[in-house]
Amino acid sequence: MAQIGTIRAGMGGWTFEPWDTSFYPEKLAKAKQLHYASRQVPTIEVNGTYYSSFKEPTFVKWANESPEGFIFSLKGNRFVTNRRVLGEAGESMMRFLGSGVAALGDKLGPILWQFMPTKKFDPDDFEAFLKLLPEKQDGVSLRHAVEVRNDSFIVPEFPALARKYKVAIVYADHEKYPAIADVTGDFVYARLQTGKDVNPDCYEPKRLDEWADRAKTWATGQEPGSLSKADQKTSAPAKPRDVFVYFITEGKVRAPFGAIALMKRVSGG
Repeated sequence: MAQIGTIRAGMGGWTFEPWDTSFYPEKLAKAKQLHYASRQVPTIEVNGTYYSSFKEPTFVKWANESPEGFIFSLKGNRFVTNRRVLGEAGESMMRFLGSGVAALGDKLGPILWQFMPTKKFDPDDFEAFLKLLPEKQDGVSLRHAVEVRNDSFIVPEFPALARKYKVAIVYADHEKYPAIADVTGDFVYARLQTGKDVNPDCYEPKRLDEWADRAKTWATGQEPGSLSKADQKTSAPAKPRDVFVYFITEGKVRAPFGAIALMKRVSGG
């Protein structure tokens, strides 16, 4: 077993108009943007799958345009998570997962299931959702992460459920949403959402140093002591874990540079 997991940092998507001049080379065709972006960072979180349906040829195209070892994290479709009764999401979930995501093969990263801020924690309701999550789709192994946005989830019962079903809880560095650092899966997923466009690397250097240290701590199988948990009494088993860190939302213009800067820090560059 490796002594440390793989750390990957990226941003949300690759199509964003300000990046045409701030990130991409001059006169680069939009059709070449994924090819370029996927060679600057090792992973990208795809937000478009939350709002729209894609078909298998699109996933095949993405896989072909990105380099070996690149990882796409896909945000699960909103019709799966934006419902009153989560246990009734099975049909929508299968429709999303069966749309061709498996065509990404070993480039398919975690599936991110994001919940509305109005969705409160109900143990039975949430467990019914977790029970629906399949381990494989068309022969391809799946990894699942959940991002909750209501303070009612800051209870020990929530990470206990996530741990039971081997689902990662997303750590959200956000001004309003709860920050829950309990490690519950075989990987760690963090979304850094308080950057600023005035910072060349999205986050200030000191904060990038802190996040690089946390990423390395997670990768070795430990838990950063500086982050709050919903269950302070339970620690995750110490084992190497892959770590995914995405620069999202605020500071989006500089998000790719934040990811690049973080990768330099964790690789010693």
